[in-house]
Amino acid sequence: MTDPPTQLFLGGAWADAADGAVMPVDDPATGEILAHVADAGPKDARLAEEAAVQAQEEWARAAPRARSEILRRAYEIVLERTDALARLMTSEMGKPLAEARGEVAYAAEFFRWFSEEAVRIDGGHGVLPDGRNRMLLSRRPVGPCLLITPWNFPLAMGTRKIGPAVAAGCTMVLKPAPQTPLSSLALAAILKEAGLPDGVLNVVTTSRAGEVCEPLLRGGRIRKLSFTGSTAVGRLLLAQCADTVVRTSMELGGNAPFVVFDDADLDAAVDGAMVAKMRNMGEACTAANRFFVHRSVAGEFADRLARRMGALVVGPGTGDGVDVGPLIDAAGRAKVEELVADAVERGARVLVGGTTPEGPGCFYPPTVLTDVAPESRLMATEIFGPVAAILTFDDEDEVVRRANDTPWGLVGYVFTEGLDRALRVSERLDVGMVGLNTGLVSNPAAPFGGVKQSGLGREGGRVGIEEFLEYQYVALPTG
Repeated sequence: MTDPPTQLFLGGAWADAADGAVMPVDDPATGEILAHVADAGPKDARLAEEAAVQAQEEWARAAPRARSEILRRAYEIVLERTDALARLMTSEMGKPLAEARGEVAYAAEFFRWFSEEAVRIDGGHGVLPDGRNRMLLSRRPVGPCLLITPWNFPLAMGTRKIGPAVAAGCTMVLKPAPQTPLSSLALAAILKEAGLPDGVLNVVTTSRAGEVCEPLLRGGRIRKLSFTGSTAVGRLLLAQCADTVVRTSMELGGNAPFVVFDDADLDAAVDGAMVAKMRNMGEACTAANRFFVHRSVAGEFADRLARRMGALVVGPGTGDGVDVGPLIDAAGRAKVEELVADAVERGARVLVGGTTPEGPGCFYPPTVLTDVAPESRLMATEIFGPVAAILTFDDEDEVVRRANDTPWGLVGYVFTEGLDRALRVSERLDVGMVGLNTGLVSNPAAPFGGVKQSGLGREGGRVGIEEFLEYQYVALPTG
C-alpha cells in the first residue's frame, strides 16, 4: 500500500482545500507530525454536498447486486492490506499493532455483512382491511447522508456507516475526526478502487467541524445524519438537524457498569474485565467504567485484576510485545490524570498505576483503584482511559439501582453463574446491550446502540441498514 492520500475526496477526485489550508496529524506516541492533510472549509463542504446530491438519483437506481459486489471487493481489498492499514491506524491513534490488525478484520466484516444485506432489501404486498385497496410497500434510500466518525476506531467506524449507506443506495459526505483522518482517506481510496462510482462517497477532513457540518445539516439537502461521538456534541447536532427534520442515528457516550456477583467465576470475570476495560487503552464507548463487585469477592477480584493490569507492557504501538499504547492526545491524558487525582483525594486506594510516566508521548499506565467514593467524578464521567474504579455492593436491588443511576445506557456487563439472576439482571439494566459473562459485545452481525442519552438507532446487524431506508406505501384499488 502506498502512502495514504492527504487531500479531500470530492466527486471521485482528490483535491486541496479551496483556501489551501492544511492541518497536522500527530503521532500520539512521540508527539511528532506524521503528515499534513487538507483542512476543509465551508466551500469544500458545499462541493462535497453537491457531488453527493448529483450522484444520488443514479446511485439509488443501481442494481442491489452491483452495490453488493462493490462492498464485497472492498472487503477483500481491506483484508489484503491488513498490515499496512494497521500500521497507519497505530501511527495516527496509538493502539498496539495487534489490536489494529483486529480492527482491520472487524472493519472489513461490516463491508461483507452489508454486501449480503444489499440484496435482501424487501417490501410487502397485501389487501387492506376494508378490502378497497391493495397495499404495495417498497423501500428506498433515505438520500444523501452526512457521516461523522470518531478517532478511537477510525477504520471500523467508517465501514460501519459507509457499509449500510452503500448497500441501501445512499450517497455520502464523510467527516472523520481531525486526529485520525488518514485511515478514512485510505478507506476512500479503497472504495474507489473497488468500483464505487464518483460522488457516492466524499470525504472532508477538517479541524473546522462547526463551519463544515452545520451548513450541511441546516441546508435541506442532507437527509440523514449518522454520528458517533460524545453526548454533548450529539445534542448540538440534534438541534441543528431540527430545522430541516434530518433523520438521525447517534451512538453517543457511555458509562458502562461491570457487575460481579458473589457466585461469579472470578477467572472469567477478570478475563472479561481485561477486555471490557483495556480494549483500545480504555478509549471506547463500551469500556467498563464503573466496577461493582460483591463485597465478599471484591478483594480477590481487585488483587487479580491489579496483577493482570500491572503486567501489561506500555509503549509505542509499533513496539514488540506492547499491550498498551498512548492515549490519543495530551488533553485526553490530562482528563484521566484529573479523574484519578479526584478519586484519590476522596479516599480511593491505588493498587497499581496512577502515576504519569515521564518522557514523550501521551502514555498513562493501567490503573486499578479500590475504595472509590460514589461521588468521585470518574463515577459520572466517561473515563476514556486505562483506569478501573472498583466499588462494592451487597445485594442485587442495590447494584441494579446504582448501575442504572446514570443518564447513559449503552452497555452493561454482568458476571454470575446463576441463570435466573443472569437473565433477571440483564432485563433490569437500562442499557441497549449486555455482555453476560463476557467483556466483548461488539459484532457486525449484532445491533449496536444504546438507550437514554447514549444514542438513537442501531448500527450493524440486520437492523443496521434500516437506518438508511425509507418506506413508500402505494394504494392500488382492488376493483
